[in-house]
Amino acid sequence: MAKNLVIVESPAKAGTIEKYLGPEYQVMASMGHVRDLPASKLGVEVEKEFQPTYVIPPKARKTITSLKNALKDKESVYLATDLDREGEAIAWHISQALDLDQRSIRVARITFDEITKPAITAAITHPRSLNQQLVDAQQARRVLDRLVGYTLSPVLWKKIYKGLSAGRVQSVALRLIVDRERERQDFKPVEYWTLKALLAKQSGERFLATLTEYQKKKIEQQTIKTEAEVQKIIDGLGGADYRVQKVEKKPVKRHPYAPYTTSTLQQDGVNKLQISSKRLMQVAQKLYEAGLITYMRTDSVSLADTAVAAIREKIQADYGQTYLPAKPNYYRNKSKNAQEAHEAIRPTDPSRRELDGDAVTKKVYDLIWRRAVASQMQPAELEQTTATVAAKEAVFRASGQRIVFPGFLKVWGSDNKEEQLLLVLKEGEAVQLQELQSEQHFTEPPPRYTEASLIKTLEELGIGRPSTYAPTIDTLIQRRYVTVEQRRFTPEEAGYLVTDLLVQHFPEIVDQNFTADMEEKLDRVATGEARYGQILSNFWEPFSRQVEENTSKIEKVDTSQPTDQLCPACGAPMVIKMGRYGKFLACTRFPECKTTQPLIATEPTGLICPACGKPLVQKRARKGIFFGCSGYPACTVALWKKEQLPAKIEELAKEGAELPYRKESLEAFSKL
Repeated sequence: MAKNLVIVESPAKAGTIEKYLGPEYQVMASMGHVRDLPASKLGVEVEKEFQPTYVIPPKARKTITSLKNALKDKESVYLATDLDREGEAIAWHISQALDLDQRSIRVARITFDEITKPAITAAITHPRSLNQQLVDAQQARRVLDRLVGYTLSPVLWKKIYKGLSAGRVQSVALRLIVDRERERQDFKPVEYWTLKALLAKQSGERFLATLTEYQKKKIEQQTIKTEAEVQKIIDGLGGADYRVQKVEKKPVKRHPYAPYTTSTLQQDGVNKLQISSKRLMQVAQKLYEAGLITYMRTDSVSLADTAVAAIREKIQADYGQTYLPAKPNYYRNKSKNAQEAHEAIRPTDPSRRELDGDAVTKKVYDLIWRRAVASQMQPAELEQTTATVAAKEAVFRASGQRIVFPGFLKVWGSDNKEEQLLLVLKEGEAVQLQELQSEQHFTEPPPRYTEASLIKTLEELGIGRPSTYAPTIDTLIQRRYVTVEQRRFTPEEAGYLVTDLLVQHFPEIVDQNFTADMEEKLDRVATGEARYGQILSNFWEPFSRQVEENTSKIEKVDTSQPTDQLCPACGAPMVIKMGRYGKFLACTRFPECKTTQPLIATEPTGLICPACGKPLVQKRARKGIFFGCSGYPACTVALWKKEQLPAKIEELAKEGAELPYRKESLEAFSKL
């Protein structure tokens, strides 16, 4: 019978670890958190040094009972939760919930970067005690988030509408999106022109060169402002001879990227694989639990010496000595608040190039494998060629580059920017003008944030932790503060209302510098440089006073919009109101009359229903926006995306539905 109990967080890895440890060890899962702050109240004794009051959630009670039963015949218990602060706190909560300090049983804390036999064996042979500083750091962050959320959210409910929420990281992320959208709205495009010469060698080969100098004046992006100005230059070049003035070649090195951290993996998951950060982290979690990659929540770019040696061995075997640096490549953290001691994300076995599984899992593993292996390879060597072509008082420039030695690109892959070949040109060579190409441009507003660019910005500003980015973004979407269009965030009305209220009345909560400074203070708790209670007290005293003073001054935000509809119950006018699930119709005699109705039609789509010929309109449900027939409930045709209309028509036809407007519907679809 097993004498030792090992407690992990997830049941997915329990079986693997038990197999590695043998019959002396029983491995059980806590199923994540076993204690938390109560959902129904603040749960923090602000007058008693911010002492949190924890409860065991109903879903964890059965788990705690099972763990207590398993402890009865054990000599030792190993708390083997994840190795970050969250994992340290979960281990402490397990210890508290099981009353381990009251039992005559040996208690040890163990951590590991990867779920492999050597890592698990090493962890068991090198146990330690719980790190209370890490526990306090996580508690401080959790309590601070509770203080902000449970204090400000009721203000939003009272002054805007119920169902809204504010958060220490969430509200700053929302402000970034809202501020960016307003920058775009205020943006005034500026006209400018570029001029290119299409030139040909005597052999007939052609190339493009861009005007970079005219009359000894440097031509930059917005130098030529009007069509008249560019035409004047074109006229001045009439009859000019074009000759290659200078050809410069210089070597360029492109160095490999550091191995993945949580945030850089999330960014590439969005950009390269086009999956959400939430989905990416779910897949990475499964890969970790299967023992295929190291722990996926990290802001470290370092690799263990044994891992580097294994990667270098793989490079030597598959690509040869020329791709292997004489010494390993080392990287420095760029993240503002990077402090975790464990490794970057890498495959546990670099010799495993591919794996079985669904397409997304394969792609995520491949990305991690290529990034880790490429990080230990030689730089890519390129040759950059720049040619200047003179014509009267004008200088044109053409450039290109070629890969001399691929280096790490052999594994990481090229994005085709490396190979931009330029024709072989010689100094003094005459070339023939084929055409002068002038083109009008307008300056572009700053782009809307994508998941990747928002995560990158939050990390650069030092706001939040890598593990918080995915749930923060998910909250913004679920609260209907933002919508995602073409993978970019657009604020919704609720997002503007919440941000404006917080900026006006609680500016520090949505101030980037204040939030980043608070993040640094929380990090100092983990190192013992700051005390849990003092950090919270310094924040809470001015914050709570500000909330108390300002709340009464904030006017109720009227989100209602008049309509021409009358209440079916009392005949009073109906107005459009906003709620947690979107807009709806409500009687103006509320609270005397509590009649509400769903808001059927919102925005026209240009589509028509194939069944009844009425317009398909944009509607809103709890799960998000969809497109439904304006003839509802008589007609129930609906789809989630416009692009699904042809497939929806085929589906309805197979089911035997009458579709008299099928042709007209498809014609309308084709015109969009």
